[in-house]
Amino acid sequence: MTEVLERDSAVPLYAQLEQILSGKITSGEWQPNQRIPSENELNRMYGLSRMTVRGVLTKLVNDGLLLRVPGKGTYVAPSKINAVSPAYRGIREQLEALGYSTTTRLVSFEREAASSVVRERLGLARGDEVYVIVRVRSVQGEPISLHRSHVPATLAPGLDEHDVVSEQLCVILEKDYGLPMRHVSEHLEAVAVSLAEARQLDMHRGDPALLLHDVIADEGGRPFEYSTIVFRGDRLRLAFDYSL
Repeated sequence: MTEVLERDSAVPLYAQLEQILSGKITSGEWQPNQRIPSENELNRMYGLSRMTVRGVLTKLVNDGLLLRVPGKGTYVAPSKINAVSPAYRGIREQLEALGYSTTTRLVSFEREAASSVVRERLGLARGDEVYVIVRVRSVQGEPISLHRSHVPATLAPGLDEHDVVSEQLCVILEKDYGLPMRHVSEHLEAVAVSLAEARQLDMHRGDPALLLHDVIADEGGRPFEYSTIVFRGDRLRLAFDYSL
């Protein structure tokens, strides 16, 4: 692949520049998290207007190949991990199957009165209590997701005595409490992380993330867990495959 713009080519100059820059990323010449030359530097290197260079960089940012860091410059976007919804297979199980080293950190494990949102999701009455478990999952030492699980205390008495770090919560609920996951209702939305979430995930307040809501029920349709998972949008991509 040439790195010289062919000005007599039928291919527009902006398209040629896009091909050159994307080639540097896909070939590994520019590594993930590496800062690339500035707009002015690229302008001088290729003899194009700053507006043309900016348009190409914006296209590559929108394509997920580059990311802009305010006040610092433009960087090669870190490669994203492809995963499916936890409803199909636990995130930890997926990551380890892909060869990643994972760790789980317990942030908090409390028993408290269910909020109105949690009561609605789990069909609880006012005053009913739930266990609230907050964990951070990391890949290769980097935080990637923040998990908040709510489980009715009456369905899982003594849950706080279990080790939810070394063993998956879904396994504990099925094995020790007879609560197998048979039905899952979920929805996904794009969000900006709060300050508290940013601190747990090593992000900045307002950074983009994916928020997944899951209501998990047993074979009888009884909901026994409501969870929210905040995924770092720059590190993980969720795939959904439906057969109709």
